[in-house]
Amino acid sequence: LLYFPSKATNHPFKEIKFQNKDVALRLIASNENAEDAIIYFGGNAEAVYASHDDFSHYFKTRALYLLNYRGYGGSGGTPREKELYEDALLIYDALHLKHKNITLIGRSLGSGVATYVAANRDIEKLVLITPFDSIQAVAQEKFPIYPMQLMLFDKYDSIARARDIKAQTLFLIAEDDTLVPNENSLKLYDAFAPQKVQKEIFKGYDHNNIQLAPLYYKTMQQFLVAHRINASSDAHIHSQRGR
Repeated sequence: LLYFPSKATNHPFKEIKFQNKDVALRLIASNENAEDAIIYFGGNAEAVYASHDDFSHYFKTRALYLLNYRGYGGSGGTPREKELYEDALLIYDALHLKHKNITLIGRSLGSGVATYVAANRDIEKLVLITPFDSIQAVAQEKFPIYPMQLMLFDKYDSIARARDIKAQTLFLIAEDDTLVPNENSLKLYDAFAPQKVQKEIFKGYDHNNIQLAPLYYKTMQQFLVAHRINASSDAHIHSQRGR
């Protein structure tokens, strides 16, 4: 019930492959000669190719890599937490040989993958979109009568890694998110060092349509080019409605 892999889909974008033992992983790649790069870890059931054009538009000077997790979008293998972490580290290490600075962007399920990499590597900037404190915590609140600690094999315990993350970090939270309640996102936010983190809450948007908020990409764009986080912006909340 945890994974909903996207199917392989024909699209016009370049793909590259990374091999992790016997599993071939497919990434959509563009602008590969840029000095700085973005690695995008998408959400559950997300077809990451659909985000390519928007990312390319807002981040023209950066290389872009959108990962199809194992079992997703034509990548081989079966998704499991341990293997997704191993894949992400392998890809980051290989791309870091080519790109000076790499920003990680993780959405929903991808926030768990991104926090793992950021806790184990020296990342300059990290963006977490509709993130959770842990999958176990979210599931336990939704199904309180079941012992999720025993039932869940994959827990994606991001909150346990928060203090190990040195990267400047931006949270993008959908106010009307019912899949990952704001409380779970804010618990993770509060676990970060205050001087390293900021958040934006998009009013009128939910877990699945936050990317439609007019300032969604622009907020990330501004964060990536900023040299430091302005502490006063922490309390700033975007009030937006869909167009």
